[in-house]
Amino acid sequence: MSRRYLFLLAFSTVLVSGCAPPTSEVLVFSKTNGYRHSAIEAGQDMMRRLAAEEGWNLEITEDSTVFASGALQQKDAVVFLLTTQDVLGAAGQREMERFIQAGGGYVGIHSASDTEYDWPWYGRLVGGYFTGHPPGTPEGTITVVDSTFGATSHLPATWDKVDEWYDIRSTNGFRNTLLTVDEFSYKTPEQGPVNSRREIAWYHEFDGGRSFYTALGHTEESYEDPLFVEHVRGGLVWAIGEPGARDYSAATVRPRDDEFVVTVLADTLNEPMELDVLPGGDVLFV
Repeated sequence: MSRRYLFLLAFSTVLVSGCAPPTSEVLVFSKTNGYRHSAIEAGQDMMRRLAAEEGWNLEITEDSTVFASGALQQKDAVVFLLTTQDVLGAAGQREMERFIQAGGGYVGIHSASDTEYDWPWYGRLVGGYFTGHPPGTPEGTITVVDSTFGATSHLPATWDKVDEWYDIRSTNGFRNTLLTVDEFSYKTPEQGPVNSRREIAWYHEFDGGRSFYTALGHTEESYEDPLFVEHVRGGLVWAIGEPGARDYSAATVRPRDDEFVVTVLADTLNEPMELDVLPGGDVLFV
């Protein structure tokens, strides 16, 4: 093999590796303070499979302190997988708001809408709050409203699925509906079905970021169902957007005072009339 060929091969390898796109960073959060779904572990396993297939860096946690630790700033999307009730403290809520305002992505699965009722911003991020469901996991008939979106483009026009069917109170009027379910297909007459087009999956842009929610995913079997797995994949790919494209200068929520680092530049100024900090960190004063 000639030296010229070896040089060209090495040069092309450098070019290919130098042009590799950034890896998407995804946080999966499954903390519960209410009902705990037996499907959490199955959902986490599904996320691991998706991450391996897509080449994502995946972090799975139930530790809410991750949100206030600064680690969120390195993520592209956060998945609330079967969370319930109050799962974040004030500092974590503030960092979640800053993350979305910086252009981050959110995915909520099933009981993510049964979470943080006292945090109105979160309710608007999700697009609705859980209000109840009929007993059991009957089969329901789903209709695809928008087949052009990545989370639904693979689905048949109607989809019969076994799940726990949520009633959800809308918290905003600008969500893009993807799926509806016919209440008459899973509620008995005694349960009073009234809506043949109950929304159960949607997406929208919110406060600078992106949000995808699906009310599906109660059963462990869902996370092995190719139709559901691709449904989540498509929503998450959209929520991630462009990896590494977050801009925290756009975040309007201010960190707490104790979250700033104070650096003393000079301590013998002798009451100057004017001062300025130079680009190199030196202090000029008169």
